[in-house]
Amino acid sequence: MLCAVSFARHGRLYYLDPGGFTPRVGDRLLVSTDDGHEVAECVWGAQWVDVDTDGFPVVVGIAEAADLARDDVRRRHKARTRVAAKRLIREHGLPMKVAGVDVLLGADDVPAQSTVYFTAPHRVDFRSLVRDLAATLKTRIDLRQLSARDEARVMGGIGSCGRDLCCATFLRDFEPVSIRMAKDQDLPLNPMRISGACGRLMCCLKYEHPLYADFLETAPAVGDRVDTPEGAGRVVGRNVPSDSVVVRLDEGGRRCACSKADVCGSRSAYAGSRTADGPVGGALP
Repeated sequence: MLCAVSFARHGRLYYLDPGGFTPRVGDRLLVSTDDGHEVAECVWGAQWVDVDTDGFPVVVGIAEAADLARDDVRRRHKARTRVAAKRLIREHGLPMKVAGVDVLLGADDVPAQSTVYFTAPHRVDFRSLVRDLAATLKTRIDLRQLSARDEARVMGGIGSCGRDLCCATFLRDFEPVSIRMAKDQDLPLNPMRISGACGRLMCCLKYEHPLYADFLETAPAVGDRVDTPEGAGRVVGRNVPSDSVVVRLDEGGRRCACSKADVCGSRSAYAGSRTADGPVGGALP
């Protein structure tokens, strides 16, 4: 069985083995982290899944009143740290923007360390800021600069698809994304259309790319001559989602959509015909 929890509203999802518990959506659970046990909200109730769950972390237990009170104290310290950091950044005139705050509580729920995540267009000398922030909050301060992708993960938001950002929900690691993936999927190479909230290429360009790569490798190219159930013709277009190609028939010039399986076997009979009969690639009139 697995369940999913989140430490913040619309935050990243973490999948856990519920162990001997049966958490439901909305339950507050204790989860083991590098900084100790923390409270997280269950956003996906315990369900049976067809995967091996031996490697998943196990839920520590259901959060009790004392755990919820400690979590509330931690949230108040985080809000206080964020306000103080923004004020001091403004006073120091630094080109920084606070992206997130984390607070580690020590004994008696007193902050032992506050971590401030920020973004900046370049490297920033923030030594004086750290000194003033530590004096204001009376705790140890750690400042960490985030990349554009990490900022989107921390801040969260809604993508162009209308859903929560992948990086802020289920993506664990960022995989390389190239402009070639957009070209293979015949997407407009307009930065406004293929860029995510972080300003980089959208991570989802990689999701369907293996399907497109396989189709482009095995399907007839635009300009190839093929045989179809309706007669011989030339490929003038391809449709990857439907696994089909568009063929302009020799007889009558009519166009028809044919399954890739119906035309792939006929390519060998026309090997080398593209050079003799027309251009190798590109749309045909």
